[in-house]
Amino acid sequence: MQTMTFAIKEINQRSDLLPQLKLGFHIRDSCDDIPVSLRGSLLLVNGQPERGSRAESCAAVHSAVSPVIIGDAASGVSMAVLRSLGSFHIPLVSYFASCSCLSDQREFPTFMRTMPSDAFQIRALARLVSYFGWTWVGVIGVESDYARFAIQLFLQESVQYGVCPAYIHFYPVVLSQQALDELLDVIQVASSKVIINFSGESELQSILREVRRRNVTGLQWLASEAWATAKSLWEEFGDLLTGTLGFGIRRAEVIPGLKEYLTRLRPSDIHESAFLTEFWEETFNCRLNGSVNSHSHGVNYLDRAPCKRMEDLDDVYSPYSDVTQLRVSYNVYKAVYLVAHALQDMSNCIAGQGPFLNGTCGDPKNVKPWQLLHYMKHAKFSTLGEKVNFDQNGDPIAYYDLMNWQRGHDGSLQLVKVGFYDASSAAGRSLVINDSAIQWPVGQQAARSVCSDSCPPGSRVARRKGEPVCCFDCVTCAEGEVSNEIDSLECSRCSEDTWPNEARNLCIPKNIEFLSYHESMGIVLCAVSVLGACISLSILAIFFTHRDTPLVRANNMELSFLLLLFLAICFLIGLLFIGEPSDWLCSVRYPAFGISFALCISCLLAKTAVVLMAFRATLPGSDAMRWFGPNQQKASVLLCTAVQVLICLVWLLTSPPYANHNTDYLSATIIIECATGSEVGFWCVLGYIGVLACMCFLMAFLARKLPDNFNEAKFITFSMLIFFAVWITFIPVYVSTAGKYTVAVHIFAILASSFGLLFCIFAPKCYIIILKPEKNVKKKMMHIGENNG
Repeated sequence: MQTMTFAIKEINQRSDLLPQLKLGFHIRDSCDDIPVSLRGSLLLVNGQPERGSRAESCAAVHSAVSPVIIGDAASGVSMAVLRSLGSFHIPLVSYFASCSCLSDQREFPTFMRTMPSDAFQIRALARLVSYFGWTWVGVIGVESDYARFAIQLFLQESVQYGVCPAYIHFYPVVLSQQALDELLDVIQVASSKVIINFSGESELQSILREVRRRNVTGLQWLASEAWATAKSLWEEFGDLLTGTLGFGIRRAEVIPGLKEYLTRLRPSDIHESAFLTEFWEETFNCRLNGSVNSHSHGVNYLDRAPCKRMEDLDDVYSPYSDVTQLRVSYNVYKAVYLVAHALQDMSNCIAGQGPFLNGTCGDPKNVKPWQLLHYMKHAKFSTLGEKVNFDQNGDPIAYYDLMNWQRGHDGSLQLVKVGFYDASSAAGRSLVINDSAIQWPVGQQAARSVCSDSCPPGSRVARRKGEPVCCFDCVTCAEGEVSNEIDSLECSRCSEDTWPNEARNLCIPKNIEFLSYHESMGIVLCAVSVLGACISLSILAIFFTHRDTPLVRANNMELSFLLLLFLAICFLIGLLFIGEPSDWLCSVRYPAFGISFALCISCLLAKTAVVLMAFRATLPGSDAMRWFGPNQQKASVLLCTAVQVLICLVWLLTSPPYANHNTDYLSATIIIECATGSEVGFWCVLGYIGVLACMCFLMAFLARKLPDNFNEAKFITFSMLIFFAVWITFIPVYVSTAGKYTVAVHIFAILASSFGLLFCIFAPKCYIIILKPEKNVKKKMMHIGENNG
């Protein structure tokens, strides 16, 4: 009130602002009560002074309608006044009503304020709790439009930061013990350590008394702007409120001349003001003659000594004369200057260029409220270095100081600015906090207030059914998935060539597996393959050296040479299965294996047929051998092999083998293998070898008892039995293994069957040629035949 009168007198003394006009005022007490406020407002707009009210006028102000009202402080009272006075189109400028609901210009078209809307404060609070990681907060508020709208906005705003209310509780303006018990029960049961309170000072006092009675400690209070700078709470509840954080409205560093104006007050100046009379008596604990202080809490008010009327406000400390926290007072100061600048703009209007019908201007000496409202909504001015303007809803640009309640060395309250929120800044830079300057309720750091601890990288959030989103369990990422963020909502799958590390927070390259020349198994198989080829070529050399001996000549020399050569190739085919597979290598590997074994078995088949036919040719009148001469034998080998070549060509042209990166068998390993492409083609190649082997075995079995010292058919029978044993064992083992072991099994089958053929057929002959040369004569070869003859 005193700041308003100071501002009006300051303006009236200025020569640069409203030099032709003087401002007057009426002051009425709303008592923070809607009926009282409505009565006072109606008296103001009717121009009827009330007994006991304070008024100043320039020209019959008592008989004129007040064109603008500054007030009320409470949002609920302001709404009631606006609804009642809406038909008068009288502007209402509030200095402390912050409810965002008042920004609705369709419902409250005549409302303006120098107090930022709660919508901005709520954004600041949501950013604040998110900044300190408080995702589990308690929210309480008084039963009023202000608290309900504020809490609703907070819930909407905070959800985008992952903040959840541990509880929401409204309590009545007049707190009974039952209401206090219900509230404290909620606070004590909940696990949240952070409480946001939307109320005024008086309601909070009752709550704090109950908190102290129940010995509830360790709470982090977050204050709405309604009590963020309420020093009156400190004397009784300083121990409970130490560390409180809250956003206070913008503070004026200093209003020149205000302190002197406030302390210049004397009893002679206050005889007409009940407000000032009560203030004077309470400040100096005395009684002015003729006053009745109905609000005094002292039981012996009538026993007080009379005021000496020499008291000086400079001699005592009181919030009245403390101009270090000019926040609400500064809003009043700006409200007065808003009206003054609107009147100045009205005075500067040029006829014919005005904003009203036909370019008319308003008359500053006969102010119409709706005309004044127009100029007020478009007003832009500077005061005390601050640029003041308003948006389309009549709200000022929001700026808040983040205040921290700290205990000074002398135990007094220190409201320390530890940051600010500037709504005009970009979203990422609107909130600035100096963490190191904050004094916390307990310890040296912010309290933890979460429903569930954060999920570390390598896990994801699993919501609990029926509970708020802030309450969750942490589930380790599934196999093949990772998360590298805290509180990740889902795990991401690694690419095909990567795999999670042990912590499952990073995808690392998978192990690559194939049968390599550098590992022990590959070296052994490679050595055995080369050894088998060398043995085959060595036997070939022995046979070639002894090609004129009866034993070599009697065993179909040319087919033996071809068979040894093809066996050497079969041994070397095993080398194609070692090393990193590629498409071209896979396309060569299987056809080479199939054709080489087809050649070997075709040679054996031809040798068996020759042996069988040779016996039948000795029968009288038989000319069978003329169909099994050397050329026919070679043709039969080529014909049998050509079928296998045809099968391989069809396989390669339709669905050839290819290098495949297999991740199905071992998740953390890439097995580079040769996929057969067409399974039908692979089993046809293998099946055809089996058909040739069966034919060879049948013919050899039929010829096993032919009379001969060196029965070739008997040796072929044994070799075929070994061949069958190897490949029949190979099939289930091949199907049941994977990776390099499948390749090793395949190589082993090739080597085992090749060695079986080599040793069963040629070992006995080499024994005779090298160790028993005396048996390698025609006589011995024909001995059995002559006895039979």
